[in-house]
Amino acid sequence: MLLIPRRMMVLAWATAFWSIALSALEPPLPQRSPRNANYTIDVSLDTETRILSGRQILSWRNIQQQATDELWFHLYWNGWRNNRSTWLLEDRIRGRSTAGKNLSEEDWSYLTISSVKVRGLLPVVDESVAGVADQPGAPPLSEDSPQQLAPAPKPTIDLSTELKFMAPDDGNSEDRTVAMLQLPFQVEPGQSLEVEMEWTARVPRTFARTGTKGSFYFIAHWFPKLGVFEGDSWNCHQFHSATEFYSDYGNYDVRITVPAPFVVGATGRLVEKTLGSDGSATHRYTQNDVHGFAWTASPDYREHTGRFDEPGYPPVELRLLLQPEHEDQAERHFEATRTALKYYGSWYGPYPYQQLTIVDPAYGSGAGGMEYPTLFTSGTRWLNPAGGGSPEGVTIHEAGHQFWYGVVGNNEFEHAWLDEGLNTFSTARAYEAAYGDRKFVQRYLSLPGRGRGFLPWLFPELAQGRTVFGNRLDRYRRSGVRNRQSRPTYLYYPASASSTSYHRTSLWLATLERFIGWDSLQEILSTFYQRWSFRHPRPENFFSIANEVSGRDLDWFFDQVHGSSVDFDYAIGRVSTTPLKFEGYSGAETDLRYEGREEESSQDAPEKIFRSEVVVERRADGVFPVEVLMIFEDGSEVRRSWDGRNRWQLLVEERASKLTQVKVDPERILVLDLDVTNNSHQVDSGAALPSHKWASRWMFWLQDFLHTVTFFL
Repeated sequence: MLLIPRRMMVLAWATAFWSIALSALEPPLPQRSPRNANYTIDVSLDTETRILSGRQILSWRNIQQQATDELWFHLYWNGWRNNRSTWLLEDRIRGRSTAGKNLSEEDWSYLTISSVKVRGLLPVVDESVAGVADQPGAPPLSEDSPQQLAPAPKPTIDLSTELKFMAPDDGNSEDRTVAMLQLPFQVEPGQSLEVEMEWTARVPRTFARTGTKGSFYFIAHWFPKLGVFEGDSWNCHQFHSATEFYSDYGNYDVRITVPAPFVVGATGRLVEKTLGSDGSATHRYTQNDVHGFAWTASPDYREHTGRFDEPGYPPVELRLLLQPEHEDQAERHFEATRTALKYYGSWYGPYPYQQLTIVDPAYGSGAGGMEYPTLFTSGTRWLNPAGGGSPEGVTIHEAGHQFWYGVVGNNEFEHAWLDEGLNTFSTARAYEAAYGDRKFVQRYLSLPGRGRGFLPWLFPELAQGRTVFGNRLDRYRRSGVRNRQSRPTYLYYPASASSTSYHRTSLWLATLERFIGWDSLQEILSTFYQRWSFRHPRPENFFSIANEVSGRDLDWFFDQVHGSSVDFDYAIGRVSTTPLKFEGYSGAETDLRYEGREEESSQDAPEKIFRSEVVVERRADGVFPVEVLMIFEDGSEVRRSWDGRNRWQLLVEERASKLTQVKVDPERILVLDLDVTNNSHQVDSGAALPSHKWASRWMFWLQDFLHTVTFFL
């Protein structure tokens, strides 16, 4: 019998106790996905011709309650096939450099399917996974659990001639970004099938962050991608210039063959690398429970590794692929990535994957600032002192998309604000928590060695980092009010789509935070994240959770900020403060008396009573309850609440002190207010000079100009 010292036993029990205690505090990982769209892909890159040659097997299971005899696929790279594609026609409206002008033969791309074969219907082995789309969460499968499919009981059917191009959104016959495969049978609820495809694609010069420059390759949305079967139809939109993507979750097993000197980064984890006799190397990456797969290859990458190991959260292995000129910024990339994983994880729920890859794109490649499952591209520059928005800001934002887009898989074609807006708001909050709310001011508006500079003193609003920069009021003011947010995103006016999805949402979330409090909003967002992990939420799901968690009916707010395109603008209109002097007849000249009231002696009345009148106005259609603050000469204050529904409201105060200043919404609860220069009024001893008014306007115009300039720095 082995005798264990008492001290060692106590230590062992203590260690076990604290391990259990810490695990109890650890937030739960989201349940896994339905895994109903699984891909096995082999692809090779010919760097001489820039041709991808691919073969893939799609295993798809019908998790809806309706049968289908069609499969719809995205062929995104055909958006750059010619200048008549919907993507390039819309991009011309956006006014970008890729709008079909001055494009050479080297710029164009295509994705061509040469063979389509279907391997019969596969019955589901575990009936519990059927119909999972209608359940609150997916079954808790392990990270490495196999696909639950039985062997194919039917022979392979060649359907290569049954593939047809479709244009469901605009009828553009030149657009070939969607293809429909007609099946000779119905796929019933719970049934599965396998589709084998062979295809080739030409890598373009970079469009929409995808393509090549020199020996740098970034490959995203590059293979025939199945749409989403919802209800009784396929959600498979054409590729639009101002929208992104939508697909089901599944397991990916991808083999990438490139020249041996190339460093490869990809979605998931590298499980195998083999060298070929022809000077190539094949990299095999696998990842479960993702809705896409992206990869990059370049001989110039410098690889760095790190780790996110925050107490109480699952560890995450970090891999960073840097350009040589940015190697001294490696730790800054890691720190910003950890910031996102820490704060998003604590606010909403933990990052559920075991690894995350950060990619620093080649200079001028146009591939920076984009999110993909378990991988994202950052963005920086050679001379880049700490404290600015790059690489910190862009890294936090793209890492944050692993939560809003990666785990909560909304439809970016129709409701892009559910990821872009929520993530823009969260980015600003995380940046402020980690780096402080004045870092932008220090980076852009201060002289070297001069502290915070004079501009924040001149314009105090510029010190409110999250209000001005994180919530992007200046950009929203210019174009974010053009679209009704409830309209499908792909129908937004292309030039203002980002302002509507990013800036408008971030502003109304910031307003909601100030209105109901951060604790309540944080619970709304975390509940939304937990309930809709690995699923496809719609706006009404978010609004329902907001009402439930807050205990308030917030529909009046969502109906305006999401359901309409109204503006918000509250202002101080007419203001006066004058001595109150009695004029007209007094009781001495008449026999009338107020019952029970003695006439006041003139000696008893105070020397002066001031009557202060304030007219507060609603100058736009948006309605929001606001507070009006009146400040008097003796330092006293009066706060009056106004529901903001009428176009104007008169507020009157009579007291022995003169009104000196008045403000509407003094705490800036309504961050959506488009013109804050009319929110306050300084009461002068006399009438305000016209020069004072023009000076105030000029200062506002200068401030707005400085906001715009900082965007390009």
